Amino acid sequence: MENKSFWFSSELTLNTFVIPPGGKYPIFLFGIAIYFFSIFCNLTLLSLIILKRNLHKPMYFILLSLPLNDLIGITAMLPKVLSDIVTETNKVYYPLCVLQAFLLHMYGGAVLFILAAMSFDRYAAICMPLRYSSVMTPRVVLCIISLVWGLDFALIVSLFSLQTRLPRCKSVIMNVFCDNPSLLKLTCGNTTVNNIIGLFNTAVMQAVSVSIQAFSYVKILIACVVTRRSEVKTKAVNTCVAQTLILIIFEIVGMFTILSHRFKNVSADLQKIMGMLIFLVPPLLNPIVYSLYTSEIRNTLLTLLKNRVSVNIFTKVG
Repeated sequence: MENKSFWFSSELTLNTFVIPPGGKYPIFLFGIAIYFFSIFCNLTLLSLIILKRNLHKPMYFILLSLPLNDLIGITAMLPKVLSDIVTETNKVYYPLCVLQAFLLHMYGGAVLFILAAMSFDRYAAICMPLRYSSVMTPRVVLCIISLVWGLDFALIVSLFSLQTRLPRCKSVIMNVFCDNPSLLKLTCGNTTVNNIIGLFNTAVMQAVSVSIQAFSYVKILIACVVTRRSEVKTKAVNTCVAQTLILIIFEIVGMFTILSHRFKNVSADLQKIMGMLIFLVPPLLNPIVYSLYTSEIRNTLLTLLKNRVSVNIFTKVG
């Protein structure tokens, strides 16, 4: 009973940034601006897909998961970090730390699976245009979305459930936010199984996502070479560019995060910043990339803005 009470009430100490005097408020305001800009962009994309009937298509129903996932990722991390900076506190309760780590890992896995699902949809649309409506039925789309989130949830639960068997003997998180490696360092047992399962889950996520996307894009590339229809080529290129850019952004940021922890001459604060980027950069850029490279979303947004401006002008004139 004492151990259970300890698990639910014990506090952990976060290793916060070293901020010079007078620097916390500019950093806080800059962080808040980034957060609200990301929230605005992703909510705009979500609202367009939900409210505009011309976007009620399999591609956009699958895409709906991406801004939703971005909102989860940036909200699970940034507000807590900014709050700790401005209040100069570095405490977090263990259950809340586990929840934050769980959501951040769910975010990372979901990005890979969502991009894989979207690439398959584009493969079906471009390589099988006559059969697309029969392949991507509402039931199939629902199954794909359920598989994306279900597989991600199962892998992350299997990873975190292994921590319950290990005794915890430390209370300092060597990061500004909670994640699985940081939580694992709090234990004093043998973590070999946890490390193996963690590497296995990462490998599964990467292998499934990259293999599906590679297959889809190779098939799309072949279709572009074979077809003589310029509109098909344009549609395929725009779609592939948007999704490939998002994957490249995510993988590059993730690579820098991993590499920053492999070099001893990298400062602790720089390592923390690099660790945060994977939860900041994609949520900021993903909705912008899709708005720029997806004609239907771009045109719908421009039409909405033009109508709003016309209404405002008409109201002022009247």
